[in-house]
Amino acid sequence: MVELGLRANRRWSTLGAVQCKLSSAAIKSILVIKPSSLGDIVHGLQVMQTVASQLPDCRITWVARDRFAPLVEAAPFVHEVLHFRRKEGLRGLVGMLKTLAGRHFDLVWDMQGLLRSGLMAAAAKSPEKWGRKDSREGAGLFYGHRIQLPPGPGPHHAIPILQGFPGALGLDADIRFPLGLRPGGTFPWHSFFSDDPHRNFVIFTDSRGVGKEWPGFDELTRLIWERIPGSRVAWCAGVPQVPKAVAPEGRFLNLTGCPLDEMIELVRVKSIFIGNDSGPMHLSAAVGNRVLAIFGPTSPMRFGPWPMDSVRTRAVCAPEGVMNQLDAETVLRSLGDWVDVGDVQRGL
Repeated sequence: MVELGLRANRRWSTLGAVQCKLSSAAIKSILVIKPSSLGDIVHGLQVMQTVASQLPDCRITWVARDRFAPLVEAAPFVHEVLHFRRKEGLRGLVGMLKTLAGRHFDLVWDMQGLLRSGLMAAAAKSPEKWGRKDSREGAGLFYGHRIQLPPGPGPHHAIPILQGFPGALGLDADIRFPLGLRPGGTFPWHSFFSDDPHRNFVIFTDSRGVGKEWPGFDELTRLIWERIPGSRVAWCAGVPQVPKAVAPEGRFLNLTGCPLDEMIELVRVKSIFIGNDSGPMHLSAAVGNRVLAIFGPTSPMRFGPWPMDSVRTRAVCAPEGVMNQLDAETVLRSLGDWVDVGDVQRGL
């Protein structure tokens, strides 16, 4: 089933089209510059999925950092992915600029809004180069058209900002769920999960910032095992970790430290996802899972799973933004009607 998000934003998107005289029917090729990070790329893919549905004859090329390229390559509506080798430093940037200098596109969208992405937009041959109004590091110097920000006081969530690109072209900017991705690889752990997604839990313990990492996943995992009969828990993180609690036989899967392609496939499993503010959290929400996001110093209204008013997404915030003041019982109760609340309350 296709689910629509943020219909209220359509009026703003339509108004944005007044500023641009370019006809969407004339667009046969678009270059999207969104090299990183994982969560930002997920948001960009969500927007471009709705663009592709309205421009079926348009070829979409995407510049992605090489470590995130497999995710973009899994999107059936992206025709080509150019790998930006950021770890090569200046050499990697120059190589990408040379590649783009030999290519022509009807339209270039810099969805990143930083100096590197601005230089990439400048290098590509195109009569139309668009970027974000909130771009930084001088990237705005390379745009012919700057996309207006959503109405109202900011800061804004990334999705409404990126919706301005199709909106300015006169396209419907509504986000459609789920994000369609090609089937991933087959891993031996697929059989670990139950047929009941309400008893499958994928817990991502990492975040890009230490202050955004909640220290209570050990206790939360123990409570899930104790209070939700038949529950199965998988941990995932960028670095290997081992839970302190003794796992019941057959009910714990440790994939911490796994490579990106395996993490992407794990996050796509039909489950309840619990995690910090992170890229995997956004991906799990985009593919249609129930997501409980844990927030401390950052705002869920700006960085939470999209859309925050969906029955599939929730956020629990630490008191005063301090992660160690949030207890596992509170997080467990936040699952609410996604699990058998009676089991949680009785401690069965």
